[in-house]
Amino acid sequence: MDWNRYDAALFDLDGVVTPTAEVHMHAWAAMFSAFLTGRGIVEPYTDADYFTYVDGKPRYDGVRSFLASRGITLPDGSPDDDPSAETVAGLGNRKNDVFAQVLETDGVVAYPGSVALIDALVARGTQLAVVSSSRNAPAVLAAAGLADRFPFVMHGGLAEERGLPGKPAPDTFLAAAAELGVAADRAAVLEDAVSGVQAGAAGSFGLVIGVDRGVGAEALTDAGADVVVTDLAELLP
Repeated sequence: MDWNRYDAALFDLDGVVTPTAEVHMHAWAAMFSAFLTGRGIVEPYTDADYFTYVDGKPRYDGVRSFLASRGITLPDGSPDDDPSAETVAGLGNRKNDVFAQVLETDGVVAYPGSVALIDALVARGTQLAVVSSSRNAPAVLAAAGLADRFPFVMHGGLAEERGLPGKPAPDTFLAAAAELGVAADRAAVLEDAVSGVQAGAAGSFGLVIGVDRGVGAEALTDAGADVVVTDLAELLP
């Protein structure tokens, strides 16, 4: 891996830097399974639903996408809806409560290979940013002890404030590169979700790296990944 070709590295967080993707998966499963059962819907929520409809997308977009797959329509509501509300926002907030409880109870430890790459890039002067659909990204980085490595964090809340569409649109990645003062073709994107890889490819970034944490190398390649690895230690300069 020749990092001299890139001035910046834009990291997705959950599943790339920290194993919180599994916590998100469990939180979504708990919320959607209870919701479907409460409506008397027999077809269960599965991990395949997570990867197809939810993974990598902004929280409320994931709710809408999954509900549409089951032919369910709910009012959008608003971000300050109570988690008990039968709205898109209410369900998203319900899921977030579960995630926050697990994060507070168990904490999070970053992948060792990811920390090794991050530290190596910091040492060589590569500019870093996190680009995450999760509003929890700053809290996760703090819990993992990595907040000081990333001068800019584009999280779901900030994207909404700026009116930026979420992944698979490239806008959040492009905004992060602009914040760092780096052209897209001089930046590398590191993503584990199909929607995130699609965003990197759509933004014409210099390199799109797929991190296979379970989606599958073929799916990431088909989405536009130039390189697929299973651990970021494979990318050490």
